[in-house]
Amino acid sequence: MSAAGSAAGNASEREALETAPARPVIAVLALGSNLGASAETLSEAIAELGAAGGVEVVAESPRVVTAPVGGPADQPDYLNQVIEVHTTLAPLELLALAHRVEQAHHRERIVRWGPRTLDIDIITFGTLTSADEELTLPHPRAAERGFVLVPWSWMDPGAFVGGKSVFELAELAEDAPGVRAYQPAAPAEDTGRS
Repeated sequence: MSAAGSAAGNASEREALETAPARPVIAVLALGSNLGASAETLSEAIAELGAAGGVEVVAESPRVVTAPVGGPADQPDYLNQVIEVHTTLAPLELLALAHRVEQAHHRERIVRWGPRTLDIDIITFGTLTSADEELTLPHPRAAERGFVLVPWSWMDPGAFVGGKSVFELAELAEDAPGVRAYQPAAPAEDTGRS
């Protein structure tokens, strides 16, 4: 492809990321946390995403606990979840919303793949593909990550990413054997004493 053709392709790709869809689009987002009250953080983040204009949360996966993939070795396990939303936001608007929700939960970007209070990634945005530096779609590592694929396959066993079955990819993911269903701690028993 000529330089002019490549530039035109990049411009139209960027335009697609900046343009709001005419009708709601299904987007899949992955959320993770391994610092603080992770279960509460995920619940609050999902509520905040759903309360934003142009976003409706339509499905939530069960939560899973996983060992960290990459990053420092001494960090705690992650609590992960995948959600499906219907959105009328442009892809970059949805990304900006995800970043605002992360910031509201004190997300710090200090160490790549380091511990974090909240991480929100856009995995897919309809059938849109993009190699843009700011937002690559589908997410470039989603098809390899059990902590995304396993809960996603539980939420939507018929889903596809990059033309491949999420269910089948989940079975092949290197980290899939370490993905465990989240079991919330039982509430403390009330003895009735004051």
